[in-house]
Amino acid sequence: MAETKSKLKQYQKPENIINPDDELAIEVRGLKKYFKGKKGFEDVKAVDGISFNIKSGEIFGLLGPNGAGKTTTINMLIGLIKPTDGTASIYGYDIRENLSDVKELIGVCPQEHAVFKFLTGRENIELFGSLYSMPKEDLKKRADELISKLDFSNASKRKTKGYSGGMLSQLNLIISIINSPKITFLDEPTVGMDPRARRRTWEFIGNFKNERRTVLLTTHYIEEAQALCDRVAIIDYGELLDIGSPKDLMKKYESDNLEGVFMKITGRRIMEGM
Repeated sequence: MAETKSKLKQYQKPENIINPDDELAIEVRGLKKYFKGKKGFEDVKAVDGISFNIKSGEIFGLLGPNGAGKTTTINMLIGLIKPTDGTASIYGYDIRENLSDVKELIGVCPQEHAVFKFLTGRENIELFGSLYSMPKEDLKKRADELISKLDFSNASKRKTKGYSGGMLSQLNLIISIINSPKITFLDEPTVGMDPRARRRTWEFIGNFKNERRTVLLTTHYIEEAQALCDRVAIIDYGELLDIGSPKDLMKKYESDNLEGVFMKITGRRIMEGM
């Protein structure tokens, strides 16, 4: 607990500049995803009718233990899997009917490290940037900017086959925003990072507010959600249990932190199943 408090003191959360009249970046209505069970078993309800909104420029967290439905929700929103029922839209574009328009607006930092191991970090960044048809000069300038902000210069010159897990997570993050997307989906973005790299990444993500970028973040690091998120949705077994700002939820459930909130709602720890 002392370590968590220390980290929170060292990171100053940017002022919440979300306006109640801001446009909606993401609208989710009754979203469901059921996976067919093995013969003789019931279907698995990975996501079971959740609904929520995310405003433009908001950093929004999805909290829950493994198997809660966080990644499945993201995969539906970015078009990797089709919903069983319900709907969602990204800046007004329906994820079922307008997926090509949705993909032009988003960047994705997945849990799995999606890089080419025999290329350097910079070569990976520039390769993925070229897939967005970014002009070479703009791509180089953007890569330089992101590499500098995340103090990734030395690592960017090395082939990624020798990267640590934390370095791969940093590279994944850079690739996910190389095209300056309006919405970024960050699925466990700081896994494997040492405390210094994690705090630097918090500052980097927090500064998205100044650029009016929208973020949907999943994390098992409770202090990360508490430090970064304007609001969080707590989900478990595919159901949305509560939603609100970290401060409001902690007050509502009379808890000192979001871990305590989760325990009171679900009866288990957020790291369960890790």
